[in-house]
Amino acid sequence: MSQHAVLVDSHAHIYYRDFDGDFEEMLQRAADAGVAAILVVGTDLESSRQSVDLAEKYPQLYAAVGIHPHDARQVTEECYQSIRELALSSSKVVAIGEIGLDFYRDRSPRDIQETVFRCLLRLANELDMPVIVHDRDAHQQVLDCLRQEGMRRGVLHCFSGDAAMAAEAIGMGFYISIPGTITYPGNEALREVVRATSMDRMLVETDCPYLTPVPHRGKRNEPAHVRLAAERMAEVKGLTLTDVSRITTKNVRDLFGIRLWDQSVKIAYRIRNSLYLNITNRCSNHCSFCAKFEDFTVKGYNLLLDGEPSFEEVMSAVGQPDPEIDEVVFCGYGEPLIRLDLVKRVATELKQRGYRIRINSDGQANLVHGRDILPELAGLVDCISISLNAPDAETYCTLCSTPFGDAGFMAVCDFIREAQRHIPLVVASAVTVPGVDIQACRSLAESLGVQFRVREYAEVG
Repeated sequence: MSQHAVLVDSHAHIYYRDFDGDFEEMLQRAADAGVAAILVVGTDLESSRQSVDLAEKYPQLYAAVGIHPHDARQVTEECYQSIRELALSSSKVVAIGEIGLDFYRDRSPRDIQETVFRCLLRLANELDMPVIVHDRDAHQQVLDCLRQEGMRRGVLHCFSGDAAMAAEAIGMGFYISIPGTITYPGNEALREVVRATSMDRMLVETDCPYLTPVPHRGKRNEPAHVRLAAERMAEVKGLTLTDVSRITTKNVRDLFGIRLWDQSVKIAYRIRNSLYLNITNRCSNHCSFCAKFEDFTVKGYNLLLDGEPSFEEVMSAVGQPDPEIDEVVFCGYGEPLIRLDLVKRVATELKQRGYRIRINSDGQANLVHGRDILPELAGLVDCISISLNAPDAETYCTLCSTPFGDAGFMAVCDFIREAQRHIPLVVASAVTVPGVDIQACRSLAESLGVQFRVREYAEVG
C-alpha cells in the first residue's frame, strides 16, 4: 500500500508583501511538498478581507477573520460588525481568528485586549465557528477567558505553554498547533509538549512568513515548510510523516470542516511500518475505556465498517506486497477472532507472501466458539497480544462488561497460558485506566509466563 503525506498548513499569512514576487511559485512549492490546503488567517480588517479574497480565488485556500491583540486599541463597534459580515460572506471562511492576548509586547493595553478578545469569542459562539487563539505570555488569562465565555472549539496556535497547559486546553475541547519552532535545537520544551500530547489533538502550521524552521532559519517562511515541522513531530512521536499528516489533516477536518481526509481506508490501515486489518466492529466485551463508543477514529483513520469485508475485499485492501511493511496485525475496532475462519484464510495467504502475522485479541475466542481454537492458529500467527486489563475477575467484569461474568476473566488467563503452546510470542497487555493496579497486572502476566505491555489510556496504535 503506497502512502503519501497530505498536509494542511493551518495558519499562514500569505497576503503579506513578502510573497508578492513569487506568490504562484510559492503555492506550487507548497503543493509539491504535499500541502493540500492552507488556512489564511487575518489579523485586522484589511488582512481579513485579503484572506477571504484569496480563499475565493484559490480552491486550496481557506480563510479566518479576526483582530490580533496588537490592534485591540483601534477596535470599534463597527469593527465587530465588519468581522461578522466577513465571516458570513463566504463558505471558505472557517474560523474567527487570529484573536487573543499578547502580554509580551503589550502593544495594546491589557484590559482592552481582554475586552476585544471576549467580544470576538462571543461572536464566534453566536456564529457557531471555532476560534484561532493567539497566546503570548498570557496563558492563564487566555484559558480563563475561553472557559468563562463558554468556548469549546478552537486551536491555540503556535502553542507556547507546557504539557500541563496543553492537557487543560484539550480538556476544554481545544487543539494545539505546532509550528516550525519544533525544529529549533534549543526548543526541547515544545518537543516535550508534543511527546506528552495525543496526536489526535494537534495541528501543524507555519505562521509564515514568521518562525522559519531549520534549515531555513533567517529566510522567509512559507507553507511548503510545514512539512519540516511535521517531519520533526513524527520523529518526536515515533511515527511516520504519513501518520502525522493523516492525523493532523483529519484534525483540521474535524475542527474547521476542511474536508481532505480520505475515509475510504477502513479495512487495511497503516501505522508506522505495520499494516492493520480491521475485519469486524463486533466484540464480546463492552469495555468502559474503549474509544469506539465515542469515535471510530484511530490515528486519523475512520474504522466504522459499512459491512464486514469478505476475503476478497480484505486482500484487495492489502494490495501488492510492500517491503516497508514489517508485520500485518489483525486489529481494528472489534475482536478479530470472532471471524476466525477469515483470519485463518487471510493469514495463510499473507504468510505465503512472507509477512509476519500478529493478532490483538480480547482472549475470549474459546468461549465464543465453544472450543479451543489456538491449535488452529499454529504456524499462521507469529505473535498474539491479549488484553488482560485487570488483575482479578471483579475488576475485569467492572471494566470490560464481559457477557461471560467471572468465567470471562478466567478464560482470558487460560487463553494466555495455553497460547504459548501454539504461538511463538504471547504478550499480555493492560490499559492504564485510572484506578487499575498496573503492577498487579504485570505480576499476573509474569505468573502466566508471558511478556507484559502497558498501553496508555486513550492512546491507540
